[in-house]
Amino acid sequence: MTTNTPPANAPTHIRSFVHRRGHITQGQRDALETLTGKWTIPYAAERLDLDQTFGRTAPTILEIGFGMGETTEKIATARPDDNFLGVEVFNAGVGSLMRRAEDNGLTNIRIIQHDAVEVVRDMIAPDCLAGVHVYFPDPWPKKRHHKRRLLQPTFVAALTSRIAPGGYFHCATDWEEYAHQMLEVLGGEPLLENTADGFAPRPDYRPLTKFENRGIRLGHGVWDLIFKRKA
Repeated sequence: MTTNTPPANAPTHIRSFVHRRGHITQGQRDALETLTGKWTIPYAAERLDLDQTFGRTAPTILEIGFGMGETTEKIATARPDDNFLGVEVFNAGVGSLMRRAEDNGLTNIRIIQHDAVEVVRDMIAPDCLAGVHVYFPDPWPKKRHHKRRLLQPTFVAALTSRIAPGGYFHCATDWEEYAHQMLEVLGGEPLLENTADGFAPRPDYRPLTKFENRGIRLGHGVWDLIFKRKA
């Protein structure tokens, strides 16, 4: 007899990423081998004590999918009074951000290498974040793959519940169709209100990346959305 019972470690949601054999530099590999214990927090199905995690009491920003960490490093450097908790699944990105943090003497960054949906569900307490950053998530452009997009109503509701009243939710994308879907999803969350009439100007704290600058030179658009958690 056969059953349809999934494996014990099977995800309970559609993941927004696919593990691929990507390129990783020797420097990133070395960082993973020598710096993981210093900068990363292992995933566990229990709530984080953010004060203990960072060794201080400060506003904490959750960044999901930080890529190679270029933006995270620059924002954390410019905002030393804020904590930044980055969530990323790919080894190259984790190694890159650890190396950036180490080389620049940053103390306000921590990393969790795990699926963001599970991290938010299991590790982040309600009403504890000062903000959320989701910059340039995979747009999954083919219509049949839209279900894989990260910013779905259920996950946006979960993220919003983790933001303290008055905190912010900031997204950016260079994919126009996804930008409009983000606007619809965030606008449909009852605990959020838009800080702009539609899309927002890029705030000074979000630096332009090399990738973004190249896109601008080629005439590509970038759309920022900044919503606020209602009191």
